[in-house]
Amino acid sequence: MTITIEDITAAEERIDQAAGIRRTPVQTSTTLGDRLGADVRLKAEHLQKTGSFKPRGAFNAIHRIAGGDADRVVAASAGNHAQGVAYAATELGLESLIVMPETAPQAKVDATEGYGATVRLEGDTFAEAMAAARSAATESDTEFVHAYDDPDVVAGQGTIGLELLEQVPEMSLLTVPIGGGGLIGGIATAVTAIDDSVRIVGVQAESAATVPQSLDKGYPVANETPDTIADGIATGSVSDLTFDIISERVDEVVTVTDTEIAQATLFLLERTKQLVEGAAAAAVAPLLSGTIDCRGETVVPVLGGGNIDVATLQDILTRALVDRRLFVTLTVRIDDRPGVLGEVAEIIGDHDTNVRSVRHDRSEEGLPVGKADLVIRMTTPGTAAIDRIIGDIEAAGYTIKRVVPTGAPDE
Repeated sequence: MTITIEDITAAEERIDQAAGIRRTPVQTSTTLGDRLGADVRLKAEHLQKTGSFKPRGAFNAIHRIAGGDADRVVAASAGNHAQGVAYAATELGLESLIVMPETAPQAKVDATEGYGATVRLEGDTFAEAMAAARSAATESDTEFVHAYDDPDVVAGQGTIGLELLEQVPEMSLLTVPIGGGGLIGGIATAVTAIDDSVRIVGVQAESAATVPQSLDKGYPVANETPDTIADGIATGSVSDLTFDIISERVDEVVTVTDTEIAQATLFLLERTKQLVEGAAAAAVAPLLSGTIDCRGETVVPVLGGGNIDVATLQDILTRALVDRRLFVTLTVRIDDRPGVLGEVAEIIGDHDTNVRSVRHDRSEEGLPVGKADLVIRMTTPGTAAIDRIIGDIEAAGYTIKRVVPTGAPDE
């Protein structure tokens, strides 16, 4: 079982019938290009209907199903496939049931229901949700739509490759995130069939990676407990279908850490004004970290989705503040008497610094009687402000005991 370029061109014709699915733009990033010494074009698939590439494959698969006897489709998904199936089924006049893990972000649950699906939460992992969905799909007049182990789904994702060959005919390097392999499988099939000189590199989150081990062993290897901020690629496995395509048509597969994914997410937000989810930022992460050398190349990272969970985004932004010493914890030794907290807070406020939390610590071993420590967590406008604050506090007669980034191990 595999797919061909003919399957993908046929999928493109079907998808053209979908009112909501669009040809997504390619945006040149001069900032990223200057940093990498390359010509960087971002394939903005996060601007697709439902906020990810998934409606392409879902629509192609459900278009076939709609021509048969089924009147309902079932799928399992951590989020983006769910929305793609829900949208496509509604567009084509079918009912849809989506089984999602109980850990799925609420925003993705709400969005899936908003596209017309019935959502059922089952299990803590994608594998458990998949088992429940498979069971539901045995009911009459129902067909299962797999997120990546389906030739029609993979062919639909491959239409991105056709677009890229037209939009960036000079591209020499393509970086594509890998979860279950449907996205890279479809794109690689399209691109290698027309221009096999393009180097195609797959990217997985280190703590959810299965493809490197699978390629070493020669068959798909599963990870039952993938754990990454890039929930869109935390599938824990590839299928036989996508493994074979990756083996034959992808030049290299690399891994990136969650820290590198977070840094790439923040870079894209700050410097390119693109808000993407971790699975999409994974395509940029190995370029920023230097894992992939792209100097002198025309490189296209595929930004597959923009449905980032708000809580995850908050964690990423907080981590960035910590890394830049803009979110710090200051410990000040004081006389334990009324009014001191106000005095110290006034000094801090003079430097446009916001106190996030404060507590009195009177339990430290060896603390003199009548003394206390003020443990102050604060957000500063810049690293220079920290030095000024410390100087003014010490000038007022207080002792600074410790300054650490908030969240640091020795805080």
